[in-house]
Amino acid sequence: MELFSKQVLDVLDPAISGASFSSVESILDILTNKIRDRKEKIVLVIDELPYWAEKDESLLSVFQKYIDSAWMDKDLMMILCGSALSFMEKKILSEKSPVFGRRDSQIRLEAFNYKEAALFVPGYSEEDKALCYGVTGGVAKYLSLFDAAKSLDENIISLFFRPDGYLFDETRNLLTQEFSDVTLVNNIIEQVASGVNTLNEIALKVHENATKVLYSLDKLIEIGLIERRTCITEEKNRKKTQYVLKDHMFKFWYRFVPKAVSVIELGQGDVYYGKIVKPQLHAYMGSVFEDMCRYYTLEHGVKGDYGVFITKTGCWWGVEQMTDDSGKQYRQSADIDVVGIAEAEKAAVTGECKFKNEKADKDTYDTLVRRSKLLSGSYINTKYLIFSLSGFSKWFDTADLADTILVSIKDMYE
Repeated sequence: MELFSKQVLDVLDPAISGASFSSVESILDILTNKIRDRKEKIVLVIDELPYWAEKDESLLSVFQKYIDSAWMDKDLMMILCGSALSFMEKKILSEKSPVFGRRDSQIRLEAFNYKEAALFVPGYSEEDKALCYGVTGGVAKYLSLFDAAKSLDENIISLFFRPDGYLFDETRNLLTQEFSDVTLVNNIIEQVASGVNTLNEIALKVHENATKVLYSLDKLIEIGLIERRTCITEEKNRKKTQYVLKDHMFKFWYRFVPKAVSVIELGQGDVYYGKIVKPQLHAYMGSVFEDMCRYYTLEHGVKGDYGVFITKTGCWWGVEQMTDDSGKQYRQSADIDVVGIAEAEKAAVTGECKFKNEKADKDTYDTLVRRSKLLSGSYINTKYLIFSLSGFSKWFDTADLADTILVSIKDMYE
């Protein structure tokens, strides 16, 4: 309250900015009186509201009183901000909140997309820009910590693989802010990060009943850490539901940091990064690059660049019937990295993503075409998209592929 009082008086009445007040109402009364004497709009911003409101349970009721009476006819805009998403939704936006029904609008600030994130490191190559996005998830705070004068490797080491690195313990800090039982949530995230992605499998691994695990999963989805992913053509099929890590920083942290805590605390995090992490970066980026390609597909699809109006993108998985060299048939799992759906036209575009040092080749194209036929019962496939970090083999130069679009990493950043 002392800090708030000083901020208000520094702007509205600097002569008494050192005054102290016994209650929130006292300073709000002064604010109200000062508004009456001014012609311009006043903007009142309360940042990180949860920290204050949790210490003063009457605070929101006080705000309600002034919003409903003293400020009703005043030229005042009030902005309430908070990074504790669960608090903001349950204590500010819910029907039980004292200020419910008094908002004019709300914004859930999302992370930057991969192209926006690249603006923080303009001197990086397209590959390093993608990797920067892959370890930060496009979160503004994390991107702001990247020193554009340093290499990608130097930045990752200083943020993740040093005991004083900002992101070395960031996941625990965020989970503590949102959950009372951090141990269970941490165990759930560890399982999802390792590829365990169905409710029953996760419950089995963490030794908890499915109901309790589902409650935690739902909250993790609510705050944007985990995503409930469905097969895009069978969204109502519960058997085709997977839980995956949505937050890329969490994904990177859980893959590499827990295994190296002792090494990092010994001051050898840079050695661990060079020997263990760096050789695996392209493999790690596989799922991140797929998300980037889905965004690119949707961005261009809504513009009609593929001849149809794409309204959603996702992925597809299932099984395909194969025949070996001896003529024997067998079934194997199959997936399509990118599927863009044009619901009005009952059409689709499909894509394959390769974040590797090798060029995409004929096998990449053949696999995509073969698996795309598995969608033919529901949607007509109009375009094949092949995304590649390292470009394309010479086979593409002579092949007649009028229905295929080749997208390089450079194209994705133009």
